[in-house]
Amino acid sequence: MQIGTWHTSWHERVSYGLSDAADNLVFQLMTTYLLFFYTDVYGLKAADVALMFIVARIADTLESPLVGIMIDKTHSRYGKSRPFFLWYAVPYVVFAVLTFVIPPATYDIKLLWAYGTYLGLGFFYSTVNLPVTSVLPTLSDNPKELTLLGVIRQFFGSSVQLVVAVFTLPLVSFFGGQDQARGFFLTILLFGAISLFLILNTFFQIRERFSQPELAHKPLRTIFKAARKNHPWLVLTAIIILFWLVTAIKNQTTIYYFKYGLNNEGLVAWANSFTFTSLIGVLAIISLANRFGHKKTMQIGLILAITGQVVLAVGVYGHQLGLLLTAIAINGIGQGMVVGLISIMIADTIRYGATFGVQAEGVFSSASDLGVNLGLGLGGLITAGLFDLSGYVANHAQNTATLAMINVNYVWIPLVIYAAMMALLHFYNEAAMDRVLLRR
Repeated sequence: MQIGTWHTSWHERVSYGLSDAADNLVFQLMTTYLLFFYTDVYGLKAADVALMFIVARIADTLESPLVGIMIDKTHSRYGKSRPFFLWYAVPYVVFAVLTFVIPPATYDIKLLWAYGTYLGLGFFYSTVNLPVTSVLPTLSDNPKELTLLGVIRQFFGSSVQLVVAVFTLPLVSFFGGQDQARGFFLTILLFGAISLFLILNTFFQIRERFSQPELAHKPLRTIFKAARKNHPWLVLTAIIILFWLVTAIKNQTTIYYFKYGLNNEGLVAWANSFTFTSLIGVLAIISLANRFGHKKTMQIGLILAITGQVVLAVGVYGHQLGLLLTAIAINGIGQGMVVGLISIMIADTIRYGATFGVQAEGVFSSASDLGVNLGLGLGGLITAGLFDLSGYVANHAQNTATLAMINVNYVWIPLVIYAAMMALLHFYNEAAMDRVLLRR
């Protein structure tokens, strides 16, 4: 394999990175606060929210591959992935805003509205987020440049995650005062406007350059046959799903832990500010990946995430706030390394997939989007379902079983998932993949 020499300009690098920032303005709000919004602000029962998340996840199993196929079947002067930023930016933002609208209607009508807006948002999220991953291997033919682009993308994405995690509740309070419904609506309106601008900016500033036309539009049967042979991609897909599952569970449980476990909802923004360390993890990828490779670097990230989770357990059950915040910081470094490597390693598997005669950026990149959607929804399902079983009642002092369940969601379930990710990563055969690529 000949190592390419193409380097993108910094203007294009930043524009590409900001695409993930745009998506995360809405995604992070959904991941961290949508379950809370539905139960404590919108007024839905936890059991109904759990069922809605089940339905949404069933839809996601079809939507993500569908959008991937749409990309691979696209013939456009702009390329395969790039035009999706133009075509779907407006619908995505519209549904994001509508998701946080509370109609003045009966409970059943409100529930139907939640279903329609949430399912629509999930689909349109796929149409603007999946192309962020699928376009990456077409921007350069240089593996180190692709790693840099992936790091820049995640740096901006993680920065926005931090902004949303820290400033959402203060913005809700600023815009709405005691009226959280108004506060959430005006906050998503602000985030949506910024997101729309950044997505369209990505469309205008990036270019698809490196594609193999003879491999780019293969029949679906050929694509799926190649996908089954692409063992690194299959392993990575499972890891991605677990990563977003643990992220969703931890993020969604945070506000419940501080509101009901510590009786101090005001600490949420302060605690979330310690996740800034994820940026350290993202930036560390460049030097560590050049030295150890992508797989070992992700293993280092998982070790740090697990270490942070163990320290978190000590902080939670020992009632030591300082230790808890330290744990969040340690875990954040590991999380940043893992999430920063996801799109980079998917690009590796896309390049590897070309050795089977296909260049299916859309279908292979759908693993990332499917992981996001399944993780987000299953995380909400698990959290809402377990809370409902334990007797959770919104905006009331919780019973002992619910308080214990909050701790289980915040500490133990994430720890088990991290361990499962580490076990799966063992089967990601990066060395064999590199040998095949070097022979090309």
